[in-house]
Amino acid sequence: MRILITGATGLVGQNIVKHCHKSDIAVNYLTTSKDKIEKNQDYQGFYWNPEKDEIDTNCLKNVSAIINLAGASVAKPWTKSYKKEILNSRIDSLKVLKRSLSENNHHVEHLISASAVGLYEDSLTKLHEEDNYEKGDNFLAEVVEKWENAADEFEDLGLEVSKIRIGVVLSEKDGALEKMKSPIEKYIGAPLGSGKQWQSWIHIDDLSELFLHILELRMEGVFNAVAPNPINNEELTEAIAKELNKPLILPNVPKFVLKLMLGEMAVIVLGSQLVSSKKIQSSGFDFKFSQIQPALKDLL
Repeated sequence: MRILITGATGLVGQNIVKHCHKSDIAVNYLTTSKDKIEKNQDYQGFYWNPEKDEIDTNCLKNVSAIINLAGASVAKPWTKSYKKEILNSRIDSLKVLKRSLSENNHHVEHLISASAVGLYEDSLTKLHEEDNYEKGDNFLAEVVEKWENAADEFEDLGLEVSKIRIGVVLSEKDGALEKMKSPIEKYIGAPLGSGKQWQSWIHIDDLSELFLHILELRMEGVFNAVAPNPINNEELTEAIAKELNKPLILPNVPKFVLKLMLGEMAVIVLGSQLVSSKKIQSSGFDFKFSQIQPALKDLL
């Protein structure tokens, strides 16, 4: 089997590539950097520039499915121009892929596109399921809705479409865990805001296996990519401190301070999404890390 991955050089993409190779799945990948192009039998790079509508269509050769992870990071200051980049980087990527598929002979039957739990309404009590949820009223929710709509358009080409709403990804390399771990190690860690906001998290290895589960079973539709046991921000902060064997000595960082520091972007750390993993579990997917402490022990 050979698949095409966009965003393969990012945090999640690199991990999915590793899991693909363990499962004897060859990978073609698209990159905007010509320096990152490799030409191994099992890992072949191709250049693209979605912003300029450029793509090397050789990337589609012998490919039966596409995993789409492309999109600018949301963890950078949300200036007006960067907000535009967050949205356009996601939509443009899918537009270029769709045009390439419509204009070239190919064997692609399945698109698996990343999405995010940021679609869901901020709530301390509402449990969000894939087909039973309230949409958030903020920039992130808007981006996710447009992102998913762009993925749905691939059905017009006869492809099966899957959308993976990803929660807080915990990884040893970078990302959310690194940002939480660093202040705790320096004795300045503390829960954020009330600390009661839900963090629907997932271990990066479970996330990669979840993508491959959907790929191998050719599952269509929307799936939440979150571990079965979400915890709140205070519990997560305490769990990280416990694993690092560091005390938490400071009071919670007040909401207004976070809003002053981060502006509109504060929604990333203050937003609360309690998200269900029942649908993916009922398909036979087993989480290796369903509880936070074993996940942190593995990563830290």
